[in-house]
Amino acid sequence: MRLWEKGVPVHEKILAFTAGEDPALDLELIPYDCRASQAHARMLGKIGILSPSEVEALCQTLGEIQELAERGEFEISPEDEDGHTAIENYLTSKLGEIGKKIHTARSRNDQVLTALRLYYRDQLSQIEQGIRRLQTVLETFSRRHRDIPLPGYTHTRKAMPFTVDQWASAFREAFADDLTMLRAVKELVDQSPAGSGAGFGIPLEIDREMLARELHFPRLQRNPLYVQNSRGKFEATLLHGLGFVQFDLNKLASDLIFFTLPELGYFTLPETLTTGSSIMPHKKNPDALELLRAYYHRLLGLEIQVQSLSANLISGYHRDLQLTKGPVMEAFRIVEASLEVTTLIFEGLKVQEEHCRQALTPEMYATHEVYQLVARGIPFREAYRRVAEKQRRSGR
Repeated sequence: MRLWEKGVPVHEKILAFTAGEDPALDLELIPYDCRASQAHARMLGKIGILSPSEVEALCQTLGEIQELAERGEFEISPEDEDGHTAIENYLTSKLGEIGKKIHTARSRNDQVLTALRLYYRDQLSQIEQGIRRLQTVLETFSRRHRDIPLPGYTHTRKAMPFTVDQWASAFREAFADDLTMLRAVKELVDQSPAGSGAGFGIPLEIDREMLARELHFPRLQRNPLYVQNSRGKFEATLLHGLGFVQFDLNKLASDLIFFTLPELGYFTLPETLTTGSSIMPHKKNPDALELLRAYYHRLLGLEIQVQSLSANLISGYHRDLQLTKGPVMEAFRIVEASLEVTTLIFEGLKVQEEHCRQALTPEMYATHEVYQLVARGIPFREAYRRVAEKQRRSGR
């Protein structure tokens, strides 16, 4: 039985349409929903709605659901509509009338937001760990190739000498900034919406501070209407932060596609990290790098989806916001997989030192020549012109 049913039959096509992807997406949220429901049961016990034995029975059965979900054995049927209903139906089937009490002082609105905030917090921690693993691999890569020169490029043309270490270190620093951004995002979303109801509070004296403490939220999102208004806003901010990570992975992938061109040959990818052609037997394609590059644009699209879905809505909950769940979950999957693949690539990436050194052709030292003249007291602009003329005469 759905949580909102009142005995009036609703057309099956309407039920399927409104449920949408929720039965599939909510499987990932079941453990978080159960944690929130356990905290809610303990709070209801504190205010006298549930007896100690009822709290214990509910918490124990919610623990069973968590274990089933973690083993992939908990199901959300089309009749359940979503994970919240599936949990309550399971509790009621196991505990009878006690199971029907779990939704006291709750709305699906604050229930889904609480589960999502817990999920976001865990997912952000996993992304942060993935970034740190990649930074460690980049640092090892830098140390191993510290003194190997590498051409620097502007306008996709040779510019000045650089090193493999400096190139890799640029991305380590970029990912450090991404971690700063993600910490700010986590601080924003790490607020407890539990107990806010459908956006207008609960007509019962409940302990929202206790719920926040039980779920390890550092602070409470106090205004219940803003709890609903922040849905979409927080998700767009989260997608923006994840987008910064993917932006740097996009740049890194673009560099590697360029540097591993056989015509340049600065780096080479192991054949185990490339794919082939169905018609050309010689091909070793950097498909993983191309997808890393492309996924940034997918993330941009997801961010725009969420921003657009959340706009032009009056204050309060709207079913439109259901469609923000999928894009955020997809973004987490993309960034986590992208970080893993990039780490794998750097563990196998080879630097061709001879090709790197051969690529440092004389014209790349033109700026060095300018500053040698500057060091002798010649004004910069005059030194620049002298070296430019020399380069022109030599045909470089």
